[in-house]
Amino acid sequence: MACRISELVLGCRDPQLLARFWCEVLDFVVLSREDDGTLEIGPREGFGGPQPTIILSRRDEPEKGKSRLHIDVNATDRDQDAELERLLKLGARPADIGQTGEEQWHVLTDPEGNEFCLLKARLNPL
Repeated sequence: MACRISELVLGCRDPQLLARFWCEVLDFVVLSREDDGTLEIGPREGFGGPQPTIILSRRDEPEKGKSRLHIDVNATDRDQDAELERLLKLGARPADIGQTGEEQWHVLTDPEGNEFCLLKARLNPL
């Protein structure tokens, strides 16, 4: 038997801000709220399905050093250029991490500066 990823945990200053952003990006909803401001977002079907949920955990200060984990996203209902335009309107910003310009993905940051990539392939929605 093997494991699968069920949750991703992201420390952030403003869980509400990032919940709005990532819910729009991924078509997720807020699944739970904790007294300390932590939010869990995920698919409308809830926890335990094929997609992991994201826990947005309040942290006043970012962790020291560069995160070694980032999120990759794929559009499900439009091409990469249209999705890039949508993500930028939602508050994503381009990030330069030394790309050559030949990559088939775009490196972006969410409203708190967390890096993620928009990949070229379009995936079928679940």
